[in-house]
Amino acid sequence: MNLIFSTVGIVGAGAMGRGIAQIAAQAGSTVLLFDTQPEAVARGREAVFLQWDKLQEKGRLDAAQVQAFKACLQPAALLADLSGCDLVVEAVVERLDVKKSLFAELENLVAPQAVLATNTSSLSVTSIAAGLKHPGRLAGYHFFNPVPLMKVVEVIAGLKTDPQVCERLVAHARQMGHTPVQAQDTPGFIVNHAGRGYNTEALRIVTEGVTDFATIDRILKDQAGFKLGPFELMDLTGLDVSQPVMESVYRQYYEEPRYRPTVIGAQRLAGGVLGRKTSEGFYRYEDGTIQVPPEPAVPQVNELPPVWVSTRATRRAELYQLLKDLGARIETGQSPSAQALALVAPLGFDVTTVSVVERLDPARTVGIDMLIDDKATKRRVLATNPATRADMRDAAHALFARDGKPVSVIRDSGGFVTQRVLATIVNIASDICQQRICTPADLETAVTLGLGYPLGPLAMGDRHGPANVLEVLFNMGTVYGDPRYRPSPWLRRRGAIGLSLLHEES
Repeated sequence: MNLIFSTVGIVGAGAMGRGIAQIAAQAGSTVLLFDTQPEAVARGREAVFLQWDKLQEKGRLDAAQVQAFKACLQPAALLADLSGCDLVVEAVVERLDVKKSLFAELENLVAPQAVLATNTSSLSVTSIAAGLKHPGRLAGYHFFNPVPLMKVVEVIAGLKTDPQVCERLVAHARQMGHTPVQAQDTPGFIVNHAGRGYNTEALRIVTEGVTDFATIDRILKDQAGFKLGPFELMDLTGLDVSQPVMESVYRQYYEEPRYRPTVIGAQRLAGGVLGRKTSEGFYRYEDGTIQVPPEPAVPQVNELPPVWVSTRATRRAELYQLLKDLGARIETGQSPSAQALALVAPLGFDVTTVSVVERLDPARTVGIDMLIDDKATKRRVLATNPATRADMRDAAHALFARDGKPVSVIRDSGGFVTQRVLATIVNIASDICQQRICTPADLETAVTLGLGYPLGPLAMGDRHGPANVLEVLFNMGTVYGDPRYRPSPWLRRRGAIGLSLLHEES
C-alpha cells in the first residue's frame, strides 16, 4: 500500500494521542510518540501494546502483525526527534496558547512539505494556525475517544488551510480504517455542534419541572430509539467534558439561544458531581453499576371513564384504533360528556392551551404524544395540565398501560419530551446545512458514527415528518415567544419536499 504519510509524529501520550498512534501504526506508518513527560510515553506505548496483545488473544490479530505494529510505534525523547515526520498530530491540553506555542516550534523543525494537524475538539483551527509562517499546512484532525473504536474523524479546514492538506488527511484517515467527514472551521465543527440538541434540550425540560432525569432517558430510548438517554450519556462522558463544550459553543456563537446551557450542568460541575468517574452524576453508581429509580406503578382503577378524542388530534385515526384495541369506551360526539376523559394530541402546544382553545374542561383533559406511530414505539407518554384531576390522570395511565406497554406521565409543557428533543436536533442540523459547515451527507455520517444516534438528524426529520417538526418548532417559538425554537431557513424551505433526499446538496 502506498502510504499517504510514512512517518507520523504524535505529540501527547494521553488517551487521544496513544489512540491515534495505535491506528496510525496499524496502517503501516512509523509512529513517533512524544510527550513532555517521558514516563507518559512509556505508559502510552505499554497501553497500546496491551491492546494489541488482547486482540491477538482474541484471534483478531496474528503474532506477526502484532510484532510489526509494535516495531512501528517508537518513543521520541525530544520534540526535535519529529523533524523527519511527514505528518505531526497534536493531542495536548485544550488550551489555545499551548497549541499555538507547540506549532510555532514544530514549524521550525519539520520539512516545509510536512503536514501539521490539531486534534482540538473546541478551539478554532484558524486561531491555532494564525501565528504560523505557513498556516496553509495546518488543519484540524478531530478524533473521538476511544480512537480505535470510534470510527469517524473530522477533517477541518481553517481559513487559510491548503485544500490539498485536507485531501491528504482524508485519504490517510481511510488508510487507518476510519471514516473522514469534512467541516469548515466553526464552533463545535460537526459532531459537537449537532450534539447540542440532545443534551441541552433535555436539561431545559428538567429545569421547567416537566419530569425527572430517569423519565426523560426512558422516553427518548423507548420512543425515539436512542441507545442511551441524554443523562446516561452525560454521566458516561463526564460533566467535566460535556458542560464546557456546551458553554464553549454557546459563547463562540455569540450567545445564540439554541445553544444556551442551563444552570443545572454548571451547578453539578461546580459540585464535582460528574458522572460515572465520581460514582455520582445524574444517577448514582455502586461498583460501577447505575442505580436507576423504579418506574411508578400503574394505578389501579376500578372503572375507566369513556374517552373522547379531540378533532384536532395528531394521528387521530391511529389514536382511535389504539383506543379500540385497548378496549376503551369511545365517545364520538362533537364534545365530551360530563363524565368523559378528554384526550388531546398536540404538536408543540401544551395541554393547558389546547384545552382552553378547544373549550374543554382542563380538569378532565390529558394529552398523549402521537408524533411517532404507536406501533413503532416501546413507550407511551401522557401529559397532564395543572388542573387535571388525579382520577382522570390515573384513568388515562391505566388505560394506555392495558396491553403492557410502559407509560410515562409528565407535567404540562409546550411540546412533549420527544417532540422537543427531536425537533431541536433536526433544527440544529438544518442550520449546520444552512451555514454550509459540511455537506448533508457528511453531517448524517458524522452524527450516526460520532454520536450513535439511531438515524442521522435529517433522516430522523424525514421519518417523523418535516411538517410535524416544523409545526412543533413554530408552535414552541411563536406561541411561547421563545427564540430557541426559531426554525432554520434550510428546514423551512425543505420541509415540504424532504430533508435526507438532498444529501448531495451542500
